[in-house]
This record gives sequence, C-alpha cells and structure tokens, in this order.
Amino acid sequence: MEFQNMTYCPPNVTFNQIWVNHGMSKCFMDTVGTSIIALYLFIFGSIQLLMYRRYGTENEFHSSPNSRLYKLQQFLLYFLPFLSLLRISLQATVLDDKQIYGYMILSTVLTLFMYPYSSYILSVEIHNLLPSVPPKGHGIVLLGFWTLGFVAENLVFVNLSKWEWWFKLKTLSDRVEMTLFVLRYCSSLLIFVLGLRAPGIVGSSPSNYHSFEDGTDTRPRHFEGRPGDNASTWKNAWYKIRTLAPFLWPKTSVWLQLRVIFCFGLLTAGRVINVYVPIYNKKIVDSVTETPGDFRWDLVVIYVGFKFLQGGGTGGMGVLNNLRSFLWIRIQQYTTREVEVELFRHLHGLSLRWHLGRKTGEVLRVMDRGTDSINNLLSYILFSIVPTIVDIIIAVVFFISAFNKWFGLIVFSTMLLYIVATIGVTEWRTKFQRRMNLADNAQKARSVDSLLNFETVKYYGAEAYEVDCFKEAILNYQKEEWKSIITLNILNTLQNVIVSAGLLAGSLLCLHMVVHGQTLTIGDYVLFASYIIQLYVPLNWFGTYYRAIQKNFVDMENMFDLLREDPEVIDAPGAGPIIVNKGNVEFNNVTFGYTPERIILKNVSFVVPPGKTVALVGPSGAGKSTIMRLLFRFYDIDEGAIFIDGQHIKTVKQDSLRKAIGVVPQDTVLFNNTIKYNIQYGKIDAPEADLIAAAKYADIHERILTFPEGYETMVGERGLRLSGGEKQRVAIARTMLKAPRIVLLDEATSALDTQTERNIQAALARVCANRTTLIIAHRLSTIIHADEILVLKEGEIVERGRHEELISRGGLYSEMWQAQLRNDQEAVVEATSDLESTM
Repeated sequence: MEFQNMTYCPPNVTFNQIWVNHGMSKCFMDTVGTSIIALYLFIFGSIQLLMYRRYGTENEFHSSPNSRLYKLQQFLLYFLPFLSLLRISLQATVLDDKQIYGYMILSTVLTLFMYPYSSYILSVEIHNLLPSVPPKGHGIVLLGFWTLGFVAENLVFVNLSKWEWWFKLKTLSDRVEMTLFVLRYCSSLLIFVLGLRAPGIVGSSPSNYHSFEDGTDTRPRHFEGRPGDNASTWKNAWYKIRTLAPFLWPKTSVWLQLRVIFCFGLLTAGRVINVYVPIYNKKIVDSVTETPGDFRWDLVVIYVGFKFLQGGGTGGMGVLNNLRSFLWIRIQQYTTREVEVELFRHLHGLSLRWHLGRKTGEVLRVMDRGTDSINNLLSYILFSIVPTIVDIIIAVVFFISAFNKWFGLIVFSTMLLYIVATIGVTEWRTKFQRRMNLADNAQKARSVDSLLNFETVKYYGAEAYEVDCFKEAILNYQKEEWKSIITLNILNTLQNVIVSAGLLAGSLLCLHMVVHGQTLTIGDYVLFASYIIQLYVPLNWFGTYYRAIQKNFVDMENMFDLLREDPEVIDAPGAGPIIVNKGNVEFNNVTFGYTPERIILKNVSFVVPPGKTVALVGPSGAGKSTIMRLLFRFYDIDEGAIFIDGQHIKTVKQDSLRKAIGVVPQDTVLFNNTIKYNIQYGKIDAPEADLIAAAKYADIHERILTFPEGYETMVGERGLRLSGGEKQRVAIARTMLKAPRIVLLDEATSALDTQTERNIQAALARVCANRTTLIIAHRLSTIIHADEILVLKEGEIVERGRHEELISRGGLYSEMWQAQLRNDQEAVVEATSDLESTM
C-alpha cells in the first residue's frame, strides 16, 4: 500500500458522481452520511452539555447505571467505532486491493469521534437532571443521533442492484464487508431500540416523590408496585400470562375445548388460502396474455371461491373468519366471566384496611378496563399477530423459491424493519399511554367521589368548586391524551414510509425483470403485486394490533396490581368453622395498633359471659370501635388472644366467625335495593315469614306497610330515602333475622331524637334478649342496664363495674355522667327559651 498515491475516491469515480452503475457511490454515501450525523451530534450535543453545565443538578433518585441493558448500551457505543477501525485495518492489510481512500479515513475518524462523544453525553444525562425536564427517557439529541445512525445503515439497501457492491459475496472482500455490515446493522438496531427503552433511566415515580435509605417512601400507596413510565409492557409478561392461564383454557367444558381446536384449524386453512389467491390470479392473467388466449373459466371459479373463503384483502369478511369469530364468542365469554368473577372474589377477600384506603371510582375503572382488555387480548394475539407473522414467513419462502433471493430479501427486510420500528416506537409510547390511564383514573375517581358526597357539596355550596376541580382533571387527561395521539401519528407516518419503500423496490425489480425478459411474465408481476399488497394490508394492521395488545397490557397492569394485593387477615392452615353454643367472649391481654407508632389498645382484658351485656364507654379515640373490629377479626392483634367459647378466633374460619356475630352499626349503610332485600341480607335463604317477624321485632313492620310499595320500596343510594330511625330499625331487623349468638351495638342510637331512641331501645332489648351483647355507647343513659361497664381511656380499661358502682366511686365514669346530665339540662333550657321566643 502506497499512501503517496492515495486518492479521496476510487479510480474513475469523483465525489460529484452520486449515482454510478445503478447504485450510489460509496465515496459520496460515506462522506455525506457520516459528516451530517457527526455535525448534528457535535452542534446539538454540545448545546445539551452546555445546558447541563449551567443548569443541571445531580440526579440522586432516577439513575440506574448498574443496569445490564445500560452496560450493553455503553458497550455498543464503543463497539461500532471498533468495527470501523477494524474495517479500515483489514482494507489496508488483508483485502484484495489493499488500497485505502480518503473517504474511508474521514468516515473512520468521524465514527471514532461520534460514538464515544454520544457515550459521554449519555453518562452526563444519566447522572444529571435539568430543572424542567423529568428523567422519563433519553433526550431528543441522543435519540435523533441513534435514529440517524440506524437510517444510514439502511441506505445500503439502495445498492442491491449495483454489481460493484459486496452483496454478491464473490470474493474475500465481499464476505468481510458483509460480515462487518451485519455486525454494524445489528449494533445500530440494538442501540436504537435501547435508546427508546432508556435502560439507565428509571423515572418510575414523579420527581417530587422519593425513597430514602431508611426504607421510608414519600410516594402515595397507589404507586407501589407500579411499573415505571418507560418500563416495557412485556415486563413481567410471564407473570401476567401465568396469572391469566387458568382462565384461558376452558377446562370445565369439552365442547368449548373442541371449539378452540376447530378455530385453530380454520386459522391454518386461512394461511393456505392466502397463498393460493395470488397464484390463481397470476394463472388467469397468463391464460389471457398467452397466444392464443384461452378462456379459463375454471381458474376464475377457483379464484373467486378462494376469495369467498378469504374475504377482502385481510380476510375480514370471509367465510372462514366469520365462522371462526362466531365460534370464538363462547370461548371469549368464558374467559371474561372467569376473570371478572375471580377479581370480584379477590376484592371481597381483601382486608378492611385496604378497603378503607381505596377509591371506589378508581377501582371500578380499573376493573372495567382490565376485564375489557382481556376480551381483545387473545383475539389480537392468536388471530392477528401470529397469522401475520406466519404469512410473512410463508411469503419470504415463496418469493425465494418462485422468483429469486432478492425478492425474498426485499420482503423480509421490509417486514423486519416495519415490525422492529413498530415495536420500538410503540414501546417508546408506553409512558404516554400509562400517564393517560392515570389521568383517566384520577378523573373518574374525582367525579365518583364528588357525586357520592353530594350532600356535603350542597351543604357548603361548593358546586362551582367541584365543577372546576372536575374540569381541571379533564384538562389534565386531555393533555396526556394529546401526547398519546401525536406519538401515534408519528408511528403511522414511519410505518407508511417503510411499507412504501419496500413496495417501490420490489415493484421496480419485478417490472425490470419482466421488461428485459428475465424469465418473469406479466402474470408474475401481477402475482407479486397482488401478493405483496395482500401481505401489506394485514401488516399495516400489525401496528394497530400490537398497539392494542400493548394498550391491553397497560390497562391490565392496574388490574394485576389489584390481584397482587394480599389479604392482611387470612385463615390459618387447617382452620375449621367456629362452634358457638353459649357465646362467651374473652379478651386476654390484647394489644393492638393500626401502625407500630400508634398503639390503640394496651393489655386489654375482659370477659362477656353468655347471655350478659357489657358496655364500653370512654372518650373518642379510646379504642371502643377497635375492639368491635378485632372481635370480627377485621385486623389481627399484635399481642394477646381473643376467645369465643374457648376457641381462639385466629384458629377458625373468618366466614364462620362473622356469621356467629350480629352488629347494629352507628352509621347504617343500606344497599340501593328494596327494604325486603336489605332485611333478607341478614339470612339470604330465610323465608318471607321470618323476614316479616324480624321486621315486627324491630318495630318497623307497620311503618313499611305505610309505604306505597311496602317491602318492595327502594331505599336509594346508601339508604338515603329512609330516615335515620328507619335505617336503624332495618339494620336491627336484619340482625334479628341473622339470629346470632353474639350481638354488637356500635352507638346504634347516638344520632337519633329522644322518642326515636326510646322506640329503638325497645327493639334492641328484644334483639339482645338471651344473647351475649357488647355495647359501644356515648350516651350513658342507654347502658345503665348493662351487667358490666368498661371505661376506656387511651387504650386501657381504667374502670369497670355496674352503673351504680361506678357512680359511687367518683371516677372518670362519674365525671362523664355528670357532664352528660349538665348537657341534657342545658339542652332543655335552650329548647324552652326557643319555644318561648317564638310564642
């Protein structure tokens, strides 16, 4: 090799000659392509580094430089310069001509500069944060650079027909060039895909929420376990499939299983027909163009028959597809039904703590979207994505065997590039879909919460405020929706460019071979055009199907979050039903706190003998209602034990425990159904005679008969169409119908007037007769008959005894009694003065 004779371009080629011998000049391509990309990175990358130097701060929470994908990303950014250096070294020492040209040196030098420089920019971007830019992906500079690099590698395919290039693999130089090209192409593709994935940037939570070393987390609870904005929807795909697998195969029905098998048979038949439709189209054209022409009506009949089975260009209206869709309806309904029932069962199995912290509107929205996504997921994967991929493989094999390898390469390259671009950009769009879903959840939660609390809204005249808040939620949703839609338009444009380029390249090559008589006929051109268009139509839908699958996975993530919620209180292994004969209740040194820092009960011990009544009194927050919740085992205690008839409640089934206990709560909430339904809820299978008897015991029967629809009267949302006393008596009737051995009264008359309270007290006395009763009360006058009164203060029992004993002691109970008497006297005086002032 003599460097003194080195020229910039090869002999007989000048830099101004762009198109030479049916292809683009290497000298021009390498010079212009590499220079433009290097200039782009130098200018905009330097501007980005300057911005980070002036305004950037160290990013402590959102970087993940130890990620394996991030390390792969950095390796590839140095591997490409190595390949460029290896290429020029082999050209100088091993390859045939052993000649280096100026454009090779320029391209190598620029490559040695570009990729390490992009690696440095990447490192700065990972470890620093601009004030107004959340770390949810790589910046536009790096993404643009990696995109241009990948596009530059694809420009090589323009030279497929140029003899001087190395695609023919005739010499050692050709084989080395092909090997280096494959390595460069795969590396550029991986860099592009990893750039969209952004493995070094976590960004899984809003920037104002952080996790600290001591384990505390300032993020709200609903962020726990949620994937990051940039996390692939295929992350944890195996977990999702494994969770859904029991619901996908109709194991309970042999008939449905046969339907599944038959549907796959129809799917296979459709793939075969897709091949023969363009083949018979070719045969019809050839029969007409041959001399002399022949009227082949049989070919037309067969062709139309295949089109009838196939239906349209995509099979959307064909007999096979319609029959398969009809048979699949029952299978789809089975899967949806099983998932919905299991999710509903799981939600009811969750503990009280979770239900107290949930937002009803958001949970309902998650359920709706999650179950709707399952309706489409199987159909998209089994009947859209998989058939399209199979059709592509069949088409590549067919074109290689029926035409030549170049047609197969064009089809394969176009399809591969289309699928890779679709998947890559769609994965990049994932964060926008997730944010749109979160905004949608927030909007629905806001509207439901506002409507459920309409009374409070009207009490405070806050209608305008609620409307403004709802409008703000809608605007936030529409902002995220706009981002999702605009990125979808970008994807559609990219797909159209790839498909059109592939169609153009294949059509020109086919027409060239037809015109120059290279063994191809007009029928072959028709075959190619019709087959490729038939293939591109479902391929155009591939992006839609993939986006739909990706959206379904995103929609299902919130549902999987619900399914991952574990019940806090579970039955012990081997637990059996509780057996309650007498109804003796015992608390033995019970200690409990809702959180470790907030202890509610401290070593509480007491016994409620069978058939006796024990009352709990004390100031608010003393732990009275907590005792009732622990007896129902809504929570598990921290220390001590609770026994019913000598049986530890942790060793028995929760459902049997709760069936043995009846409760009349302070705030009675009824189902939005009939009075009959709400009373019968105490014992679903109770006959109507028992229901009416329970209503009479609760002193509500006569009142119900005065309603126009009697027991069929609808009570409204949460029972709001009934008065407070009527709701309480319905709750008492429900408890009477349940006929439990143990009864809990949680301040059942605290919000009622005196006369209503007296009526309900009589009904409660009938409920508690010969039953173990635990009463929680603020009005001490309602529990003076109790066999024992427990006075709680700050989670401890400070006094106990009968009413008369506690009064005589002059302790806390006596103070509460005197204070209540004074309040009653003051209330009487105020009522009297108000009455006199109105007369």
